[in-house]
Amino acid sequence: MTGDARNTYAEMLAAVQAFHDKHQLRQYGGEDLPYRVALMAEELGEISACVTKGKAQEALAEECADLLILLIGTAIAGDFDLEDAFWNKMDRLGDRESRIIEGRIRVSEFRET
Repeated sequence: MTGDARNTYAEMLAAVQAFHDKHQLRQYGGEDLPYRVALMAEELGEISACVTKGKAQEALAEECADLLILLIGTAIAGDFDLEDAFWNKMDRLGDRESRIIEGRIRVSEFRET
């Protein structure tokens, strides 16, 4: 895919679904959710290595793309609409407060203890 065909979440979802179908991930355990969590943890480690070792921006972008592909694939495996989940969460985040904690901004549901 090139150009405008690559600009929507629906196209990304279709591409990841085609990858799952091509490699028969559902049939051979590739959509097992605990396995997918392990793969995402591995990708986070690779993202961390890019940042902490000062690797090129292209390496970081590739690792982030790997994580995004895994997230979309997890939505396929978990049978939920990630796009809806994203927008629902963004709506909730818009109502949250931010605070500076230890010199860094944090946006959360702060609970008084």
